Amino acid sequence: MALDPQQQPARTAQVFFERRELDRLLALYGRMVAAGEWRDYGIGALADACVFSVFRRTSEAPLYRIEKRPALARRQGAWAVIGQGGMVLRRGHELEQVLRFFDKGRFKVVD
Repeated sequence: MALDPQQQPARTAQVFFERRELDRLLALYGRMVAAGEWRDYGIGALADACVFSVFRRTSEAPLYRIEKRPALARRQGAWAVIGQGGMVLRRGHELEQVLRFFDKGRFKVVD
């Protein structure tokens, strides 16, 4: 049985985070878990984007989605923070710039 390369479906490369990007996302996640804001995360890789989702509880919808879409890199920026309702809260060309959204002091632990 010979394989005919013309009959095999073309494999599309999935978009995923680079090591330094994933390290930065996990550092943010660890800081927010320590603050008591986030409890779980999920990572998804699609053909056109990769998504880092954070949850307050595992059974709920994600609080925030941090998306990387390389197709938008020249236009609006490849990175976006998307809120729970699907609203784009921050968009930019650099990951650090987008993650400053979480540094604004809006998260406080109240007893």
